[in-house]
This record gives sequence, structure tokens and C-alpha cells, in this order.
Amino acid sequence: MVPNGHRTERVTPHSADIPDGLTRRARDFVRVHGVRVESLAVEQWRVRWLDLGIPAAEIDRAAVYSSRWGGLVLPPAPHYEGGPRILCPDTPEGSPAEGWWFDAGPQRCSVPYAFMIGPNGEFGIHSERWVPLHATVEGWVESVALAYHASLWAKEITRVAGDGVEALRLEGYEPVPEIAGLADTWWRGEDSLVAVYNGEAECLSAPDCRAMLIYSGLDTWGLNG
Repeated sequence: MVPNGHRTERVTPHSADIPDGLTRRARDFVRVHGVRVESLAVEQWRVRWLDLGIPAAEIDRAAVYSSRWGGLVLPPAPHYEGGPRILCPDTPEGSPAEGWWFDAGPQRCSVPYAFMIGPNGEFGIHSERWVPLHATVEGWVESVALAYHASLWAKEITRVAGDGVEALRLEGYEPVPEIAGLADTWWRGEDSLVAVYNGEAECLSAPDCRAMLIYSGLDTWGLNG
């Protein structure tokens, strides 16, 4: 880890610098609720990281992440104790045999795992094992944006945990594609959205950590807006 790598002294509006590739809903969410703060300057550490044996291609990946997402602060996510406090890379770690990861950003509060960007650009958590939550960083941002949208428009929100997650059948629901879900998924029904969080259960070998949030009583805008 790079000591004092995350700098947050200067805060600027984020609305003028929204990464492309997001839905209108996510763009609006970032514009209204997101801010940019200073992030790790990857190039400052390139020589040091090369000396540590980190491949140049992995440093390049961290640099691209920093340029695109670095310094983005979003409101807390409804799971994973809010997710990263700020999107900001740190020293890549791994090996040629197993692949390479780097930090997605520091935890917002104390959780027993790190938020990481995986070998193929996935957003996930790492502790006992690596568990990709979304296939892309965009998927994570979309999931947070959709959670805020759904909570605003739902008439009722129900939380299900543990074995109850497996008991609820999702026949007739369609996956929400922009979430790019892997361990975590979102599903759209006739008048409800369902968020399924399996990441902690897989990462920590703890089935009781499975969770589901059901946002019901949604109209067309609530389902798709």
C-alpha cells in the first residue's frame, strides 16, 4: 500500500466530468450526488512499482482507472457497509500465475474485505477469496444509482436475509443488464425491482450474509427511469 496515497483536500463539482458508458439514470445520479476529490497520481509511483516487479501493463490499468474514476465520491451503497468511500487505485498486487488486482478505493467503514478491481476489470471484494460483484466498474456505479432510484419511488422495501434469499423465486423477472451482475444481480418484475447481494456470503464463506432487497409498488418510471 502507498502511505498517504489518498488525498482529499480539494473538492470540486463532478458534473462536468461524468465518465461515459453510463445510463441516463446513473449519469444524473453522479451529476447530482457525486463529487470529485484528488486521487492517487499513478504516474508518480510508476518507477517505484516497476522496481517492485509490477508489470507495466498493470500499472497502465491502474492509471486508466485513476483517470476515469479516481476521486469520485458517491453516497453510501445499501450493502457492503456503503462500499468504497472514494474510488481511487493503489498498488497493484498479484502474480503472473494468478493475475493482478488493485484497490478500487478505501472502505467507508470497517469491513473484513477490500474493494478491488480484478484481472479483467471486474469490481469486487477480496478477503478469504476474490469475488467479483460486477463485470465492470460501471456496473457498480449503476447498482448504487439504481438503489437510490428504487428507494425513492418504491411504495414498500422488504429485506430478506440468509436462507430466505434462496426461497424467493424470480421466475418472470428479467435481469437488469446495465448492472453487469456477477455475484450481485438486479431483477425487474411487473411492479418491483429486486437486488440480490451474494458477494459477502461467497467471499467470507458465510451463507447467512446473503441478502435481498425488494422494492415493490413501482410504476413504469420507477421500474425503468
